Amino acid sequence: MRQRPNVIGGAGALIWLVVVGVPLYFVIATSLRESSDYLQAGPLSIPADISLANYAEVLQSDFVRYFVNNVIVTAACVAIVLALSLPAAYAIVRSPNRSVARVFSILLIGLAVPSQAVIVPVYLLITQLRLYDSLLAVILPTAAFSLPLSVVVLTSGLRDIPRELFEAAHLDGAGPWQAMWSVVLPLSRAGLATVGIFAAMQAWNGFLFPLVLTQSASVRTLTLGLWDLQGQYGLNVPLIMATVMLSVLPLLVVYLVGRRWLLAGLTAGTGK
Repeated sequence: MRQRPNVIGGAGALIWLVVVGVPLYFVIATSLRESSDYLQAGPLSIPADISLANYAEVLQSDFVRYFVNNVIVTAACVAIVLALSLPAAYAIVRSPNRSVARVFSILLIGLAVPSQAVIVPVYLLITQLRLYDSLLAVILPTAAFSLPLSVVVLTSGLRDIPRELFEAAHLDGAGPWQAMWSVVLPLSRAGLATVGIFAAMQAWNGFLFPLVLTQSASVRTLTLGLWDLQGQYGLNVPLIMATVMLSVLPLLVVYLVGRRWLLAGLTAGTGK
């Protein structure tokens, strides 16, 4: 029998395409036009003359320094999250100790606590550690707030690993760390990719911690660097959109490279 077309689903997909496509078109089109053209023709009009002058001006500013700071913060956060979340998830899944399950329950509280609610204690802790106005002051709390969800995602994936594999590794003389390295790590690539992309997005787009925990221009990140493009009496919108495009490109590349692992990691643990 011939199936009827899903009109509601198609209409919903079309609406979602418009919701996502119009802002994306605005950013790309505005970044390729002059400021005078933007003011005269309107934000959604097709650029009369395509110009890369905005991108050239952005690259001649302090954008490169802010970009490098963002790369350092993001790489460090991803490394910390991956190094801590996988052993934690492995201990939660394999440890027979009930205290580990209780610790996992406490860790889940981190999913319900927003960073804005604890920014004052975090600020006091960073100042007591004499880390204020440094990249490490941004890296540590950003990685900490990415850990709860990362552990949950990896825990769901590790529960799908058959127990027979761990028993076979134990019969071969492998200890807990060897089993994690030889059994868990190869089978957790999808979950690790998901956790890595999530942590990278959190660190790359972070605004609150750089705003509160840093002050010098030398440790400024991209989100704060956008403030430098604000004038006293107005905004150069095409210049800001060019900066936004250059800031988004690394995340877009990471997503395109790891989207297959990302989808597999998000669906891990749903088979049971």
